[in-house]
Order: sequence, then C-alpha cells, then structure tokens
Amino acid sequence: MPTDHASSGQRRAATETAGPEPAGADVFTATVHELTQRAPAIVAAAAAELGAIRLALHFGDGTGGALSAHRSRLIATAHPPASADVEVYFDARAMNLIFDLAARPIDEVLPGSLDVRGPRDQVLAVWRTMRLLSQRASGLRAVQELWRCYRDASPHLWGKPPSPADSVIDGEPTDGWAAPRDTGWRALDFFDHRQPTGDRPLVGGTVASAPRSLWDGTRATGWWLPEPVADADLVDVMTACRDRVRREMNRLIPDRQPKSSLYELIRAYPTRQGKGLRPTLTLAACAAFGGRPDDAVRVAAALELFHNGFLIHDDIADESTHRRGLPTLHTEHGLGLAVNAGDGINLLAVDAVLSNLETLGLARTLGLIHEVLHMCRETVEGQAIELEWIRRATVPRSDQAYYRMSTKKTGWYTCISPCRLGAVCAGESGPALDVFNEAFRWIGIAFQIQDDVLNLIGEEALYGKEPLGDLLEGKRTVMLIHLMRTAGHRDRVRLAELLARPRQGRAQEDAAEILAAMQHYGSIDYAIDLADRLAQRGTQRFERDLRALPENEGKALLRQIANYVTTRPL
Repeated sequence: MPTDHASSGQRRAATETAGPEPAGADVFTATVHELTQRAPAIVAAAAAELGAIRLALHFGDGTGGALSAHRSRLIATAHPPASADVEVYFDARAMNLIFDLAARPIDEVLPGSLDVRGPRDQVLAVWRTMRLLSQRASGLRAVQELWRCYRDASPHLWGKPPSPADSVIDGEPTDGWAAPRDTGWRALDFFDHRQPTGDRPLVGGTVASAPRSLWDGTRATGWWLPEPVADADLVDVMTACRDRVRREMNRLIPDRQPKSSLYELIRAYPTRQGKGLRPTLTLAACAAFGGRPDDAVRVAAALELFHNGFLIHDDIADESTHRRGLPTLHTEHGLGLAVNAGDGINLLAVDAVLSNLETLGLARTLGLIHEVLHMCRETVEGQAIELEWIRRATVPRSDQAYYRMSTKKTGWYTCISPCRLGAVCAGESGPALDVFNEAFRWIGIAFQIQDDVLNLIGEEALYGKEPLGDLLEGKRTVMLIHLMRTAGHRDRVRLAELLARPRQGRAQEDAAEILAAMQHYGSIDYAIDLADRLAQRGTQRFERDLRALPENEGKALLRQIANYVTTRPL
C-alpha cells in the first residue's frame, strides 16, 4: 500500500530550524503531531499517563521543548517552559532512547547521556508516557521518515547514511526501505529488514496485507516481533478505505445520458473527497465482527452516495454558497438541476444497497435496507428540527436539545449507522448492533461540535465552507445556544434581531458581530471543552459496550477512530 510519508513542511521543520542538522526539539514535536493523526488511541493513553505533569526536554543540540496533556490531547512545543515538574536532559546519543524504548534505560544509555530530574512518581509517569509513544512511533513509516532524515543528517552520531548500493538486493533495486543495513539503531535496523519492497497487495481490495494495530486499549504490542507486517496507520487505512469506496461509487454511477445535466452533477460532490470516516467505520465494523471487509464495500459506497445526496439538499435548504472549497451545486447549476441531482444520487444509493442481494443474500440485504431506512428517517427528522428553529427564529435553551438534533441529523449517518451496517455485512443482526449506539452517539455529537467550532475558527481551506458560513445560515450550534443563554439582556435583544433576518439579509459583518459576542462570552471555549468531555464519554462507553467483542484489527481500528475525536486539534 502506498505510504503517506511525512509532509514537506514537517521535513523542513526538522531540517531548517537548526541549520544543516535538524533540531531535536522539532523532530520530537513533529513526531507527536504524526502520532496524534495516525495513532490517536496511543496519544489518549499517553495523555492519561502524563496527567497534569509539565515535562521539559533539553536536547544535546541546544534546543528544548515541552510536553503537557490537556484531557486526551498531548501538546508538544519546541520551546522549553518557564517551569516544569520533570526535566529530561540528554545528549544526541540518547535520542536513540526517545525513539527506541526496547530495553531499560540503564541498558541503553551511555554514562552521562541522560539526566532526569523530578519527583520519583512523576519521573516514572513520564517514562511510561514515553514508552507508549515510542513503541507506536517506531512502527509508523511516516515517523520513521522523520527520524531517518534526522539520523541521515547526522552521520557522525548514527553511522553513515545509506549508499545507492544499499538499495540493491540480488541485483534488483528496491525502494530503499527493505535494504538491510547495520546502523546501530535498533528500530531502523529492524524496520529495514521487515518492510516489504514496493506496494503491498490489498486484502479484499481494502487495506494493506496483514495490517496490525499495535494497540489493544490496554498495552502496546512489541513492534520488534519478527513478523512481516505493514503498519495499521489510521491515516493510511482511512485513505485506502476512502479510495476503495470511491472507486466503487464511480462504478455505480452510470456512464450514460444525460451527462451534463445529471450524471456529471451526481459525480461532482463525491469527487470532493472528505476524510473517509464513514467508509472506514463501515469496513472496520465488518472486520471487527469477523466479516470480510470487501463484503462491506458496496454498502459503504451506498452510504457515501446517501451522504452526498443529503449534502446537495442541505446546501439548498441552508442556502450555502460553498462545499469543500468549491461552489455548491445549486449555486453553480441552479436549484432545479441541483434538486434533481440530489434525487438521482439517492436513487443510485438505494439501488446499490439492493445490489447486495447477489453477494450477501436476502437476509443480510433486508437487514441493510432496514438500517438504511432508519438512518434516513433519523436524518430528515433532525434536519426538520433545525430548520424549524431557524424558521421560527428560536434558539433552544438547553444543550440536550442540540444533542438530540445533532444525533438525528448527522450522528446516525456519520457514526452510528456506518458501524451497524458494517456489522450487518458480517452477519450480525438485532441487539448485537446496539453495542455501537451510545458510544458513537456521544462521539458523533462531539465530532459535530468540533466541526461547528472549525467553521468559526478553522482555516477555510481545511474546513471547505465560506468563512462563518454557519452564522450566515443561522445554524443553531452549541456556541449559539450557550451565547443566548449567557449574554446580557441588551446583547440578547441585538442577537435575536440578527438571527431573525433571512439568509439574504444577513451580511458578513453581522456574522462577525455574532462571532465577537461568542468570543466575549466564552462560548467557543465552552464548546471545545464540552466536545472534549462528550468525546471522552464516548470512548469510555466504547471500551465498556464493546468489551465482549474479541480484540482484532477491526476493533482496534474502531478504537483509533473513537479516540481520533478526543485528540483532534482545534
């Protein structure tokens, strides 16, 4: 499977800060960043170990850094804190230890390389934190790339960098990863020997051959075990699942007339790719219950078609101007064609679900139809609740009202239904499917709150909608509910006046005024903190409700996604 290596920006951060040799602090912070994206369950566990401890890091190249935890997030910076509970001083030789915690410090570190200062219990907590991070980091190719650049830029510390001859085995050139070398760095030596050359075949066309998550929620499996595996990297697996399902969607959309007025419009939104959350949940849930992920590909494609049909119609109802960085379908092609395209894509989705008859049989297909109908009903009910709030120019007083609306409008088809549909593909039915409901209900609400926050303070290029689009549309978010609950009387009257205006009568300055009020009354910080608490509630329910499900790669992937919400940077 093609690997998503470290970005060029991360490489620059690791090579430019301290001149010709990368700065140790930048390599460390880039590693934490990669782990947050690719192994969020590990980051959440490490944050729990670190707790309230403030860690200062002093590197042998003169740079320094800091590591602290906020709920389930790790915050790494390339600047030492003014004060710290535990301080770690190590020279360049001891960087090996940070990355490769395969043995005790006393066996790995040369005299004078490492100095740790702080209370004994806190030092041990820091060591447990580093052990969690290093065991997972040393098995991720993207992190290997970061540290490989660091090692190769400092040959006097790690040994000579690989020569062209190192990339030839039995007279055949390799990709450079499989050529065995003796670097003196255990993690890299093992990695070189175990990694396959070229692309790995796909299991059922879905994920890399023999993927393995090194985290089962309790312990980290030793990455050094001599087994020819590729790493179950969350980013890589989500990308593979998304691309596999996208190919299936393209196959399901007919290549026929009328193209310009229908089928090309139907293809428009699916080509504006998202993260791949729903496809990954569907395929992972199928695998978690012992099914073949490939059996869930078609229903995952149907789910994505339903999602894009909902988006087309939602954008019309919300009068949105942009979706995923491009003009909305009705803005570009008019209301009539957009409505028709939304109807058409929903019909294709229904047909895709029914086509599982030939591969999954009648019982499972009927189960899929039942789940899809329930998902669609929940979604349109949630949309109706929100549109009624906007039509009546009312804002609910309680967060619970938002929870109910959000769960119905997006929670079911974004989080709960993908898991249930995947389990149906594996042959499950009835109460067995309910194990996902509560965990992914809270995770879905937290995810939606975070998306609402990103619409206000995130980068437009990343979020994909017009600046302050939710405020222009009058969406009833947790921030708006909190604002109307806590603002003074005069401010509430003014805000009510702005919210009562129709979409066409609400200008960018009005949205900016509402945003300023949210910042003044702490509504955005309130929402971020609330999302953290709800996400943690969801991950706790995940471990409790899915305890009876055997540990396997599918369940491990579901765990990573559940924790992705808790570690997601805002």
